[in-house]
Amino acid sequence: METFEFVAAKEDKGERLDRFLQKNLPGVSRSHVKTIIEEGGATVNGKVEKAGASLKENDKVVFNLPSPKNLSLEPENIPLDIVYEDDDIAVINKPQGMVVHPACGSENGTLVNALLYNLSSLSTINGVVRPGIVHRLDKDTSGLFVVAKTPDAKTKLGLQFFNKTTRRRYNALVWGNLADDEGRIEGNIARNPRDRMQMAVFDPSSGIGKHAVTHYKVLKRYGYVTLVECVLETGRTHQIRVHMKHIGHPLFNDERYGGDQILRGTQSSTYNSFIRNCFAICPRQALHARTLGFKHPKTGKEMDFTTDLAADMVALLAKWDKYIEGIKA
Repeated sequence: METFEFVAAKEDKGERLDRFLQKNLPGVSRSHVKTIIEEGGATVNGKVEKAGASLKENDKVVFNLPSPKNLSLEPENIPLDIVYEDDDIAVINKPQGMVVHPACGSENGTLVNALLYNLSSLSTINGVVRPGIVHRLDKDTSGLFVVAKTPDAKTKLGLQFFNKTTRRRYNALVWGNLADDEGRIEGNIARNPRDRMQMAVFDPSSGIGKHAVTHYKVLKRYGYVTLVECVLETGRTHQIRVHMKHIGHPLFNDERYGGDQILRGTQSSTYNSFIRNCFAICPRQALHARTLGFKHPKTGKEMDFTTDLAADMVALLAKWDKYIEGIKA
């Protein structure tokens, strides 16, 4: 069982309990949330409440999400973009919108379900729910993902991620015009005490959270947004997303971290319409795992892979290119 704690904000006043929880638990369906509430799995200020309970500002909401029961993974015929495969590993170009492994509310349609269908074997060293999985990509982050097909490959790849010897570069579109062409962001990452669905950055001297370092380099400036390359020294949950927000440049259309609002630009209705169209073109945080490098777990050969940006990000950047050209004309 996983427990989530939330504090209702001013804007949540009058919100139904089930709607509030579904909004803050994007990986869990509203029907599943309601079922758990009906079984007594949610409290407001320590009292068990019904799904339709109306929230007040500063209400403390606790939700207990049960672990999957008798979860039986089934292979699913979901097409995958397999960039590379041999007897030990496979490298996948994961699409946005795909959860990596099953959990409550996401029992099927995951990358693992697709892997079971498309690959001849997977390491089960991680157990039935996470076969072959050695690292993470958020549901709405696209890009390169390596999978272990044997126990030995899982162990050796896992050590490389743990020892930070892998090479990972991401492309992200962020709000604002960064002051410097490149920089380094260092700050511990831990759960946000005010919103358990978010991560937050803490001073390294605080002793809170895990050490995290992100390097960034500007690739192209669009005035109100900037395309950057991010290189990870560490691999914390939501690291790029929370680090970029921390320095005042959240990812474009990142709903979890406030990037789904118009944060830079003009007040004109034309610009507002343009941004809304951009949000529709790329309906997720604009983040893509562009390159991935590691040492092959069996041969020891250094391997590096690169993939093109996802189609929605290509279309998004083309939209911004056209907008900038129109301003210059």
